Amino acid sequence: MSKSDVRKVVLAYSGGLDTSIILKWLRDVYDCEVVTFTADIGQGEEVEPAREKAQAMGVKEIYIDDLTEEYARDYVFPMFRSNAIYEGEYLLGTSIARPLIAKRLIEIANETGADAISHGATGKGNDQVRFELGAYALKPDVRVIAPWREWDLNSREKLMAYAEQHGIPVEMKRGKKSPYSMDANLLHISYEGDILEDPWAEPEEGMWRWTVSPEKAPDKAEYIELEYCKGDIVAIDGKKMTPAQVMKSLNKQAGDHGIGRSDIVENRYVGMKSRGCYETPAGTVMLKAHRAIESITLDREVAHLKDELMPRYASLVYNGYWWSPERNMLQQMIDASQEHVNGKVRLKLYKGNVIVVGRASDSDSLFDENIATFEDDAGAYDQKDAEGFIKLNALRLRIAGRKRDS
Repeated sequence: MSKSDVRKVVLAYSGGLDTSIILKWLRDVYDCEVVTFTADIGQGEEVEPAREKAQAMGVKEIYIDDLTEEYARDYVFPMFRSNAIYEGEYLLGTSIARPLIAKRLIEIANETGADAISHGATGKGNDQVRFELGAYALKPDVRVIAPWREWDLNSREKLMAYAEQHGIPVEMKRGKKSPYSMDANLLHISYEGDILEDPWAEPEEGMWRWTVSPEKAPDKAEYIELEYCKGDIVAIDGKKMTPAQVMKSLNKQAGDHGIGRSDIVENRYVGMKSRGCYETPAGTVMLKAHRAIESITLDREVAHLKDELMPRYASLVYNGYWWSPERNMLQQMIDASQEHVNGKVRLKLYKGNVIVVGRASDSDSLFDENIATFEDDAGAYDQKDAEGFIKLNALRLRIAGRKRDS
């Protein structure tokens, strides 16, 4: 399909610098109609300005969809059942939002009869892979227009100059210096670019938006109680909540205590290392608490198998394979493991820390105090049995030792 064959494009549109420029660029280069799609997945105040910008630029079809509950229920919560964390630090806040956006892009393209979809991900980043793998999985013959792989606006400064030339407003402008590249949703907010491109440079305190610094957090700890049903949080302090309500509440509570900041150098799927800073207050609490409730409700070998498979699952999410058959297969196994992950976890939030102080499950706990006790267990466990257990497990070590010493 040539440029002249593209009559209508659905653009994933945030209203920020990149996608505002792309909207203008698509019209000029492809001479096409542009449909904008903005996903409300918890970024809040960014949504309506996107509508106003699109209207000001003459867009006729504007989609702004509240996907917050769907995002929390069908993407974030299933991911947290796996305890997914990428490279030991990253809670996948950007990664997990992309498959939902890709899904809705394809749905809108089908609804509007669009010839193509477009996104603002750069040719150096992971998001281009995530958007496009999702799109191709859901509509194999879709055409994808990725302006960053076509145009010569290959720096933030050139983008700012283009915006100024065409009268495109840019928020958070600091003179002629470009702002941070930021992405926000219900799970996290990310920061890249500017001084963060130097991995030795400490982030500016004024950069952070959702969390106070641990030094300025309250001197008094806050206790919260999370209730779980089949691996998902369903209530906080006895109050029933939807998945999105859970995350909003935890973002506020944890953020107020300086919880959820991370500064990471990660390995991108495209091959380079990248430094990014993240605020993930709710996710930090959710991961800690979920592991706590699993600690008393999961069988040992099931828990260990989950831990072995988790890095693979996390990489699939990070690299954009949410819609792949292998992720679906892993998800079915993970969900099956959560059947008896029910109960409550009590946490203490204090100056950047999430501290587990209690866990209980009336119906599904595998913790038997009668067996675990250091006191008299009334015959529940015969300690003499341990001798044979140890000798059987030491057999191969003893054989090897004798061979080595002979």
